Amino acid sequence: MAVQNTNEGYRASPLFLREPEIRRGIELLYFGYSHLYRGIDEGLAKQGLGRAHHRSLYFIARSPDITVSELLRVLGITKQSLGRVLNELTQRGLVETRMGREDRRQRLLRVTEAGAALEAELYEALREGLSSAYAQAGQGAVAGFWNVLEGLIPPDERQRVMDIRR
Repeated sequence: MAVQNTNEGYRASPLFLREPEIRRGIELLYFGYSHLYRGIDEGLAKQGLGRAHHRSLYFIARSPDITVSELLRVLGITKQSLGRVLNELTQRGLVETRMGREDRRQRLLRVTEAGAALEAELYEALREGLSSAYAQAGQGAVAGFWNVLEGLIPPDERQRVMDIRR
């Protein structure tokens, strides 16, 4: 079953840096992100968790033994905010902390079996939504979308994104 492209009539003009094109991009980013994540918000809320918990769980699962310092850099949040989130995830048995091998002051983070199961469940909901959108857009559009999103990341931070385990 073909899904109608809602961007019909909204083709980017050759003058794609004009205000209407920029505003359309802002709107699509906002609504696309919003609808993608609404699919997992209910499941998180049932567990008393929110998007900050999900983001932390996601990046800890992607990079086992990530340090607290590195997670702070990845998420771009305050130490206090991350501390609150990590305490809750730890208390719920979703994340565990280990001492660093070389530096005992270093805290290494890893998801537990329960944390991995929750992260996989949340990922699956996001995968379904994004896979459907990718399939509708086609391979060329996906690569273009990635290029635009990468362009939103400051050049000095792009390597950090590339370093996240694939």
